[in-house]
Amino acid sequence: MSDAVFPRYRGSMEYVCLGCGARFPGDTLLYTCPACGDVFMLEDRDFDQLKSTDGPGWRSRFEARAAGRVPALAGVFRYYELIAPILEEEDIVYLGEGITPIVEASPRLRDMVGVPFAYKNDGQNPSASFKDRGMACAFSFLKWLCRCKGWDEILTVCASTGDTSAAAALYAAYVGPPLKSVVLLPQGKVTPQQLSQPLGSGATVIEMPGVFDDCMKVVEHLAEHYRVALLNSKNSWRILGQESYAYEIAQWHGWDMSDLCLFVPVGNAGNITAVMNGLLKMRRLGIIGRLPRVFGVQSEHADPVYRYYAAPKDRRSWSPVTVRPSVAQAAMIGNPVSFPRVRSLAERMQEEGGEKAFQIIQVTEQMIMDCMILANRHGHIACTQGGESLAGLCRAKELGLIGGNERAVLDDTAHSLKFAGFQEHYFANDFPEAYEIVPDPALANRPRLLAPETARGGMDAKAWTEHAAGLMAKLLDLKAVPQR
Repeated sequence: MSDAVFPRYRGSMEYVCLGCGARFPGDTLLYTCPACGDVFMLEDRDFDQLKSTDGPGWRSRFEARAAGRVPALAGVFRYYELIAPILEEEDIVYLGEGITPIVEASPRLRDMVGVPFAYKNDGQNPSASFKDRGMACAFSFLKWLCRCKGWDEILTVCASTGDTSAAAALYAAYVGPPLKSVVLLPQGKVTPQQLSQPLGSGATVIEMPGVFDDCMKVVEHLAEHYRVALLNSKNSWRILGQESYAYEIAQWHGWDMSDLCLFVPVGNAGNITAVMNGLLKMRRLGIIGRLPRVFGVQSEHADPVYRYYAAPKDRRSWSPVTVRPSVAQAAMIGNPVSFPRVRSLAERMQEEGGEKAFQIIQVTEQMIMDCMILANRHGHIACTQGGESLAGLCRAKELGLIGGNERAVLDDTAHSLKFAGFQEHYFANDFPEAYEIVPDPALANRPRLLAPETARGGMDAKAWTEHAAGLMAKLLDLKAVPQR
């Protein structure tokens, strides 16, 4: 591919420690600072060179790529210069991720909520979750790194509550050698649908007792003592790929993000980190003229970030929490590894856009499930995290935190089918007590048996069809049409 099509610009990527400010070259596997142990952000040391193109120029460039047919630029790398501009075209892995639809709330649902909003359906990524955005970048970097270093084998590892393992296993299976995939899951805390994904992709799947935080400690130890590629959001390359979420929202809205509010489940805090970093990059280059407001959402069963920001500024102190069972499994994390990134970027968001530019909302498990079912009853495909986003919007409106002239985009992180089991619990009213969920009868739905199998008796096919149709007509209160 000629330079006229694939970008010519190449940056110089560095890991920057958020604790001590130390910098390290980007051509290695690093997850925490060797000097102080804090987490990294990746920065392009030559980023200011991008200012030679003005905001309208960047907007035109990204719009032109949207009409192109270059696979390496068809997904998250449409925004190549803002993400990982050291990669060559041959390094980029594209499985159809990114550019997911933004679907307006159905009119009835919009009127019920009282705020105009839309869902960004990231469950329409290849592995059915937003994690594919970060994996596309992380695996492209690993391909580049293996090529540059001449490595003939590297093991990719991750801890997961489901979506991360599915995405990691999928991309590892596609790339193949020298990459191999291992995933570590908390036993019994991953839905059957999500468990089937890494198994189907051929990954080595290991389960252990405990919760996600326990699994995370194990893979972190591996990453610190062995040459493995850690694929959780501590991996800074993943954060870069997930920035594309913010770029796509901006492009969809014609690069005008004024009066827009983004609702994002917090979880391990990687996605909200990526969203804020992407917004700040666009603002720095003049691609957008104004920042939207960002609302992080947490369940009261796993709310360490909410607790931190709920305290007065002069008394804030970070403290992990012990999580309780949550239907928003990807958000059931009591010690998010990306919290230092959130704190740093939230300060920058508020410096640039005012105190209301970043806020955290706490919601109940009941609200999450009610909102998931409510959304899907109105034509959406929300997962439990999508329910959490809608619960956050409803709570923000209840608290008077969102104005009448504002509209919202809600992050629906995965496909509803991944969480069909929780829907079944809701409809059957058999949630374990620890979830603290009592179904709303108006939202519950169950199949109804038309007739027992014995009802057919000795009827032939024609007689049974007429009898069954009559039973349905009675059940549905249908009115017969006159015979001609």
